[in-house]
Amino acid sequence: MAQKYSEYTVPGIGQENGHEIAGLLQGRLHALNDLQLVLKHVHWNVVGPNFIAVHEMLDPQTETVRGLVDELAERIATLGGSPSGLTGELVSARSWEDYPLHKAGVQEHLAELEKVYTGVVEDHRDVLSKVGQIDPITEDLLIGQVKELELFQWFIRSHLER
Repeated sequence: MAQKYSEYTVPGIGQENGHEIAGLLQGRLHALNDLQLVLKHVHWNVVGPNFIAVHEMLDPQTETVRGLVDELAERIATLGGSPSGLTGELVSARSWEDYPLHKAGVQEHLAELEKVYTGVVEDHRDVLSKVGQIDPITEDLLIGQVKELELFQWFIRSHLER
């Protein structure tokens, strides 16, 4: 399904730039929607020693990522785009594989979750580098999101260190 755009964008960046940025953000929206589902999936399926620490660590991450999703969707709309939260579009547009684990131990889940965070952060940083010269507001939004995502990845990595 093609992205739908309004006849407007935010003042000062031009309609073409606004719609291009909205398109880039749609990919980030799909990634964060996927991330929030993965986080909840791990929350439900992690077992073994340190289960409760990881189980309880993931709920605030899920809630924060949900907030990031809403923030991105509203920015897409502000830029004149039509944000999509449809799962069929997410699956058809994504460039990554499904999360590979179901019920598994803490270390296995955290190792996989660390990979998920790496992909999301790298792709966020890629879009950040593309929008920086055109739209400082979107740049600021993405900087804040990367900060949160990197912090959560550090939490995951801290559990993986020996």
